[in-house]
Amino acid sequence: MLPTREEILRSVTFKTSRSGGKGGQNVNKVSSKVELIFDLETAFYLDEDEKTRLKEKLENRLDAEGLLHIVSQEDRSQLLNKEKTVAKLIELLKRLLHIQKKRKATKIPKAVIQKRLKNKAVNADKKESRKRPSID
Repeated sequence: MLPTREEILRSVTFKTSRSGGKGGQNVNKVSSKVELIFDLETAFYLDEDEKTRLKEKLENRLDAEGLLHIVSQEDRSQLLNKEKTVAKLIELLKRLLHIQKKRKATKIPKAVIQKRLKNKAVNADKKESRKRPSID
């Protein structure tokens, strides 16, 4: 089950630093870059099955301690960057915890196969009739 925004905010930590990019002299004095740190093990709202599924799918994004880092430095505002990191985490959890339904293989009906073969034969006859007759 997908956690609420409040549950996520209680279980993550934020780290701020100065970011590069637009902002002029503001960049040198304001810490607007936000890094969200999410620990899968301490997430009380996820059961063990969901935690193992997330660990498998996020194995390339987790650091040595098993922490997920999400960074945002697009905006000049620390608050907006904080909101963007939370939104990215929610979207990531939503995408990874979604279980896709198994596809049921269906058999192609005989009538559909016969119709396709009939259309192919009609098309072949049409193209055959366009050829010049042979003198043989």
